[in-house]
Amino acid sequence: MLEISDLPLVNACLNTVSASFLVAGYINIRKRRISAHRACMLGAVASSILFLTTYLIYHFYHGSTPFTGEGWTRYVYFTILISHTILATAIVPMVVLTLRHALTGRFERHAPLARWTLPIWLYVSVTGVLVYLMLYHWQG
Repeated sequence: MLEISDLPLVNACLNTVSASFLVAGYINIRKRRISAHRACMLGAVASSILFLTTYLIYHFYHGSTPFTGEGWTRYVYFTILISHTILATAIVPMVVLTLRHALTGRFERHAPLARWTLPIWLYVSVTGVLVYLMLYHWQG
């Protein structure tokens, strides 16, 4: 049975899964494997929705966890956290719009938007894992 205290690790794993799907989806679209690309991107959406759900549950019950690191790690942590938070807010509507264009077959709109959505989404997923690692396993 999962405890609330397990959710940060679950979230980091879901971010890792999402990032993996994003990279695989990118590779597949570059190789013109449309079905595999679609499956990977839907996997990225599903893992990101699960992440957001468990993230909100965790913060509803637990609140925030303060970073206790000192020195240069504190500056690195907050630089990553601030950029991650801003881009995490921006990526949600971008993903929704990019997905909508793909699902409605408007690929002339999907592709240009996806060129922006993918790197931002990947950055948010990877920095989410870095924030977890720094917050729970590397407090210098």
